[in-house]
Amino acid sequence: MILKRGSKGQEVVELQRALGIEDDGIFGPLTEAAVREFQQGNALVVDGIAGSQTFAAIQERYATTDNFEKVYSPAQNLKINKYFLPRDEYQEGPTAKEYLFLHHTAGWNNPYRTVDIWANDNRGKIATEFVLGGRSVKGNDDRYDGELVQCIPEGGYGWHLGSNGSAFMHSHSVAIEICNFGYAVNGRTYVDVPIMPDQIVTLSQPFRGYTQWHAYSDKQLEILRSFILWIAERDSINIRDGLIAEIKQSGVQAFEFNLDAYYGYKKGMWTHTNVLKDKSDLSPQPNLIDMLLSL
Repeated sequence: MILKRGSKGQEVVELQRALGIEDDGIFGPLTEAAVREFQQGNALVVDGIAGSQTFAAIQERYATTDNFEKVYSPAQNLKINKYFLPRDEYQEGPTAKEYLFLHHTAGWNNPYRTVDIWANDNRGKIATEFVLGGRSVKGNDDRYDGELVQCIPEGGYGWHLGSNGSAFMHSHSVAIEICNFGYAVNGRTYVDVPIMPDQIVTLSQPFRGYTQWHAYSDKQLEILRSFILWIAERDSINIRDGLIAEIKQSGVQAFEFNLDAYYGYKKGMWTHTNVLKDKSDLSPQPNLIDMLLSL
């Protein structure tokens, strides 16, 4: 089978889903660009045409979750799929971890695609150790919902906090990205893709200027809870210090910028919004807050 510019149908849909892009079933310029990016990152001939070699590489790349050697279960209700970045895309450890940071990707639902983007961009060693898959905003692909991927070996780290007040936190924190589009306007993502109504949550008051948000799924929150408890034990991080303590004291205001988090004065668990005023991950969704308070 060969798919190229102008191809249409279910085969194109499956290709687009594997590449983590919008699955409209039409092989247009965006699909061609995604194929080229994949080919370049996997030492293939870069022609933007999905032929036998490209499909074989895609199958090998995305079939790792079925390989027992690449899957481990460190705690009850927690399965982690190893899908490591190239060695030059993260900092080697080990470093002692003293913080846990929660992020969301502001993108599609495929965690492997997120890792591939990090592997092929030119931004340097920007990544988080873990990525948590989600639901497609179009409501037609839940296969990655709650799928947890580890892309940096334990003890290593990537740059994930931006220009905050403590470089120490980059190298001494564990971080996870939740696949989620973030804020919405009139039911649409920031890239103007409509979100299924059951995946929209409306906050009682604006957060970072928005009241509509792409909802974190029940499965994501279930796995995130197990993940947080496991990291707390693995790295001896008091995850109840930081964000959870602030929620108990000030409610949703706990997700706002915090100087103790920015400078790394208070160790524990925080979100990206606590250290940067121009970020929106995570948003204070009621189900997320309930989960955090249950820890």
